[in-house]
Amino acid sequence: MLSRFTDHPASVNETYFQHMGSAFSFGGSMLVGAFACFVHGLFPWLCLRRASDTIRTLQHRMVTHRVVRSDPPGRTAVVAVGD
Repeated sequence: MLSRFTDHPASVNETYFQHMGSAFSFGGSMLVGAFACFVHGLFPWLCLRRASDTIRTLQHRMVTHRVVRSDPPGRTAVVAVGD
């Protein structure tokens, strides 16, 4: 049962709490971007780039910080992907 909490974080070379922090950070940024979309929908002259800037920033963070394990969790070899 505990492996359900640790397998995926380990597959991206993170602990459970590191992965939780990263997920919360991404989620918070997405909430801000979503709010900007709603504001822009109501007032088209506001938040002209906030949502698209948020998407670009999150995509960049995800790609440049991505780590792919080349072996099963529990072993130490890791390969970084992206630039």
